[in-house]
Amino acid sequence: MPSPSGPAQPGPAPACPSAAPDRDAARSGPARRGYRAVFAVPEFRCVFAAHLLSSLGVVVCEIALSVLVFRLTGSPLLSALTFALGLLPYVLGGTLLSAVADRCPARRVLVLCDALCALAAAAMVLPGVPVAVLLALRWVIAAIAPVFAGTRAGTLGEILGEGDPFVLGRSLIRIVNQGAQLAGFAAGGLLLTAVPPGAVLGITAGTFTCSALLLRLGTAARPARGARRRGAPSSGGGGRVTGGRARGALLGASLAGTRRLLADRRTRALLLLGWVPPAVVVVPEALLVPYGDLLGAGSAGAGLLMCSMPIGAVAAETLAGAFLGPRARARLTFPMGVFAVLPSLGFAARPSLGWAVLLLVLTGTSISYNFGVDRWFAAAVPDALLGQAMTVMQAGRMTVMGLAMGLAGVAADHAPLPVVMPAAGVVGGVCVLAVIAEVRRTRGRPGAVAAGAHPMRPGPSP
Repeated sequence: MPSPSGPAQPGPAPACPSAAPDRDAARSGPARRGYRAVFAVPEFRCVFAAHLLSSLGVVVCEIALSVLVFRLTGSPLLSALTFALGLLPYVLGGTLLSAVADRCPARRVLVLCDALCALAAAAMVLPGVPVAVLLALRWVIAAIAPVFAGTRAGTLGEILGEGDPFVLGRSLIRIVNQGAQLAGFAAGGLLLTAVPPGAVLGITAGTFTCSALLLRLGTAARPARGARRRGAPSSGGGGRVTGGRARGALLGASLAGTRRLLADRRTRALLLLGWVPPAVVVVPEALLVPYGDLLGAGSAGAGLLMCSMPIGAVAAETLAGAFLGPRARARLTFPMGVFAVLPSLGFAARPSLGWAVLLLVLTGTSISYNFGVDRWFAAAVPDALLGQAMTVMQAGRMTVMGLAMGLAGVAADHAPLPVVMPAAGVVGGVCVLAVIAEVRRTRGRPGAVAAGAHPMRPGPSP
């Protein structure tokens, strides 16, 4: 998963090691030192801290808003909708705004996204805000998320350099995502026992504000990747996309870039490899509350079940990144992609609480398949489209996960849980194997998108 460094950057020099070809990654110091080399980059430390704050803010916001909506309406449906709105807008934001990641300077986009999220969270705190407005504000935060994630992913290559440092940087971002689920739900629950939901939402606004400040003060100003590729002039913080004409072209550029990515067989196969295993994994996760009730596990048991998968994910991601080299991690991709669907088959035996926890922890370990996906995907797209490509990857992943959760709920209304959960594993296994076969068939295929890839990104293919 090498990331392009692009041409020499004008303006302030990033505090990062120089990019190196991916073929040298296994021999480089950063590859040997693993996460320590990544954390040695001051700019990445700011990105990491900012992501930690904003991720915690999102999780705490979901909890507080769900409680607030339930208190105002007494409706479980509307309360649950606050969580659904965390996934559904991804497809719109990721499709219609994806070009922002490459057409505008990254720092400006990241700071603006955090500032808008902070304003949306602060508006939720205002007294007398209707429930419909609260849900709309949650929708805004979710629609911004894929643009933020894609822009951050695209700029990591400029901060860390190509090859394994970029791979490990992405890994640390995933660890934060999983860890935020654990810490965020715990912190949110504790806060709600002491202060009202409105005060917790105020804390959320503060986390987004602090994240914006960290990104503004701790990262270098760089021109937009698309502007650099076109040779557009830039000044100061980089090429500014201004004027009604440029804004009008944004939607067209986003849709055209998405079509270009999906039209290339190699890129499309890698997108599916990034989307299908998570869609299968979330099926048992979406049904944990009713499964805990089926076991009579109570609230404590349900909470333990919900924590199990993130625990497995954090452990596997950390161990693979710390102790395996780049080639070994890439070789895990296909086996772990298949393994992701296997633990759900164990639910056919209606396992007890302890065995169910073990199955979920094992499912979480499959997150390590992302090392190879990110590496190959970054090698398959051109530098000028990397941010948009990562935005589409993230938006598609969250969208299919949301759809899979919904389908799991529908299926569970018509069939027993010990049937639905393993059935998802069977269907998912067939789909994952088909996608892996397509990825293998497209190995070394220079499609329409890959033809514009950075010449110094050889990126070993599966």
